[in-house]
Amino acid sequence: MLKHIQPSRYQLKPISLLTFLLLFSLTAIKAQNRFRKPAPPGMPNEIQITPYKTTMIANGKDEALINIKIIDSKGDSLPAVKELVTFHIKGDATITFIKNAMGFETLPHTDSTWQANLTGSCQIILQAGRTRGPIYFKVTADTLWPGSTEIHTVQLGIAHAVTHDKYIPQRVKGKILGADISFLPQLESRGMKFSDNGVPGDAIEIMKAHGFNYIRLRIFNQPANPKGYSPGKGLCDLEHTKEMAKRIKAAGMKFLLDFHYSDYWADPQQQNKPAAWVGEDFTTLKKSLYDYTVNVMQQLNDQGTTPDMVQVGNEINHGMVWPEGEINNLDSLAQLIYEGVKGVKAVSPSTKIMLHIALGGQNPEARFFLDNMKKRNVPFDVIGLSYYPKWHGTPTDLKNNMADLAKRYPQQVMVAEYSQLKYEVNDIAFHVPDNKAVGSFIWEPIGSWEGIFDRDDKNKEFKANNFMDVVYPEIAKKYDVK
Repeated sequence: MLKHIQPSRYQLKPISLLTFLLLFSLTAIKAQNRFRKPAPPGMPNEIQITPYKTTMIANGKDEALINIKIIDSKGDSLPAVKELVTFHIKGDATITFIKNAMGFETLPHTDSTWQANLTGSCQIILQAGRTRGPIYFKVTADTLWPGSTEIHTVQLGIAHAVTHDKYIPQRVKGKILGADISFLPQLESRGMKFSDNGVPGDAIEIMKAHGFNYIRLRIFNQPANPKGYSPGKGLCDLEHTKEMAKRIKAAGMKFLLDFHYSDYWADPQQQNKPAAWVGEDFTTLKKSLYDYTVNVMQQLNDQGTTPDMVQVGNEINHGMVWPEGEINNLDSLAQLIYEGVKGVKAVSPSTKIMLHIALGGQNPEARFFLDNMKKRNVPFDVIGLSYYPKWHGTPTDLKNNMADLAKRYPQQVMVAEYSQLKYEVNDIAFHVPDNKAVGSFIWEPIGSWEGIFDRDDKNKEFKANNFMDVVYPEIAKKYDVK
């Protein structure tokens, strides 16, 4: 998700004519890219980057494999297309190898850029330096949308357990065919209605009738803040969540609550702490996180809508509640997660705990995070993965990763976010080895990407489409989703 870009609070200093012209030219280039139309299908449109690790050890040796390929506007690979590309690195890292680039040692380069003639795709090896911090990797070409990724480098310390109690992960009973529909109140506030085969109905009830049995909702601390998710309106706050939870339970469905522990979107590129917690020392910060978790859980419990499962953080493979909970600070991160776990269990011991990480096809990344949480004895029940093929690898990558995690750890494994490749993703999610399969949650299938409703803005209506009427009933029946 995009961060807010705030104007400087300081007065601008005079700049030279040369600097002005440089800034003007960069602005023009950005504007040109912003308004450039996508190329027709079959024509080169974009550079796609898939990193197989986005957390590296800052030891001067650790390496990450990154796949790079040229794709069209539909996301299809174009193996025969040739482009002159430039690799850009900001941070303490260097490229040590480029596969499919002839004469790597002689390629034109500086300390932070390399140029190569790319035919369709290539792989690079990126080696971390010894400085802890972010690395920004970007690939550009004159006529293509650029691709980029962010990698965090860490220095490992001695792991300290958050508790010495032994925890046996609870198992989720039955299979989950779920959806995150947190946008629903926002759409309904605009007067949007829902129907199935011409019959008006409640979106949640329609989904229930077509095989879905679980709903996920994200919650922000104070989203109504000026820099929050929903300035002035507070969508996805506790009160909106309580109302949605009532509808979910009334429909006979189960409920996953996704704590972002932020006033705004939380993901691997941003995990900003709530404004109300800024300036607190670490002891107070932990108490604030615990108290907030207990308050949310208690209010939901008091109205009879206790979550069946809770995510303690959203896509937290780079940490949460920055800077204290950054992945650089593994002990502090583990302690913050533990406060969330304790807060959930204090109200509802039976509620399952998910740790949700991104990059579902990246096994080294998943293992790094989970191994470090295991070393610190963080208790949880389910491993949740995000999977978007454009950034997170092939379906085979997802399958192999889920299979390895199921064999390596005692927890069950599921896809907590996806959108495309609905049959393929669910086939993988429901066939995890060792009886560790839980199921899946599609992300926002109402208001984004490949939706299960077709949008009719003229009539302010969302109409159930083939995904709703055919695909998901087939998936539910095939995997015996109740």
